[in-house]
Amino acid sequence: MQAPAPVTAAAPAAPARAAAREGLTAVKAPSVGTFYRCPAPHQPPFVQPGAQVAAGDTLCLIEVMKMFTGVTAPCAGRVVEILVEDATLVEHGQVLMYVEPA
Repeated sequence: MQAPAPVTAAAPAAPARAAAREGLTAVKAPSVGTFYRCPAPHQPPFVQPGAQVAAGDTLCLIEVMKMFTGVTAPCAGRVVEILVEDATLVEHGQVLMYVEPA
């Protein structure tokens, strides 16, 4: 019987990702809850990757026990990446998206 092959970690991707995000502003979840990209079902998302935003623009919603909290842009800039799928449970402080400051 053969011993199982050792498992190798895919660590090089993490530093490359971190370097690619240098200079970007992380938008984090203000609380535990469900992440929503749209203001209501069958409506377009608040933002898409590449969208220009002003400071204070609503980027998404977090729902906790039927109470919705808008998550706003911390600065003017461009949405670079959205990390969370719509209607997904998120943790307090979890990075939801990245904005490139203008």
